[in-house]
Amino acid sequence: MPYRPFALMTAAAGRTELWRLVLGIVLVLVVTFGLQQAFMALSAALLPEDAYWSMVAQMRAGDTPLGMLVLLLNMGAMGVAALFAAQLMHRRRAVSLLGPWTLFVPQFLRCLVAVGAVTLAALAMPPWPMAGEMTLAMPAGRWLALLPVTLLALLVQTGSEELLFRGYLQSQLGARMAHPAAWLVLPSALFALGHWSPDMYGENALLVALWAFGFGVAAADLTARTGTLGPALAMHLVNNVVAIALMSPQGVMSGLALYLLPFGPGDEAAMRALLPLDLAGILLSWLAARLALRV
Repeated sequence: MPYRPFALMTAAAGRTELWRLVLGIVLVLVVTFGLQQAFMALSAALLPEDAYWSMVAQMRAGDTPLGMLVLLLNMGAMGVAALFAAQLMHRRRAVSLLGPWTLFVPQFLRCLVAVGAVTLAALAMPPWPMAGEMTLAMPAGRWLALLPVTLLALLVQTGSEELLFRGYLQSQLGARMAHPAAWLVLPSALFALGHWSPDMYGENALLVALWAFGFGVAAADLTARTGTLGPALAMHLVNNVVAIALMSPQGVMSGLALYLLPFGPGDEAAMRALLPLDLAGILLSWLAARLALRV
């Protein structure tokens, strides 16, 4: 059975009643919103008024390093909320959402190396039609200086999403429902819903959501095959490092990128052409993680 290791996570999912999970999701939303509002209130109290409103504007646009860093780190509220809901509603220890720590760490590191190597190889393969059209977003020295805090912020952001969708939702559903379709599809559908943004992507909003659904299924599959969040987190982190820190569409969410692509997320034709390449990247990353761990 390919998903037998998933029992390492579902075994810790006590109090599996579905009403508890529904209340847990509501609790995650409330706690996430509350923590983020508390951060904004604290910022307003500590910063001069001009500096505060400048930070808010940069967060909304995400086109400066400060705006993107604050935006990504603010996603940590979601991870804290998932840990809180697991403890309050299900009496689960925080570490149980990761899987056994002695497996999580080596699986994460091995998949990080494997997925990173495959991704770099794919990026280096000719032809890369947009390579000549990309522009340098910031000096390389400044990008390198920002890289440690960029990686930390991306780890917070991707880790929080993995804790919620794969660590909490998937394992709780898996403890309640035996059929893989339930715990592969439902968390991935919610993950896709979180990426639904017609204002940003226009008519491509559905395609972007479907891309997110495909990513969610791949991450959920790796989680169930290995019994930890390590492989899914590694795949998620590498994907976001490339998309946010290495090369990004122009405009919104581009503040930490080294290079800018010659279009923005609102360019529907260009984004539509890019999405199949991203889906192929997900497939390669998924295969690389499975080969690295032989699962």
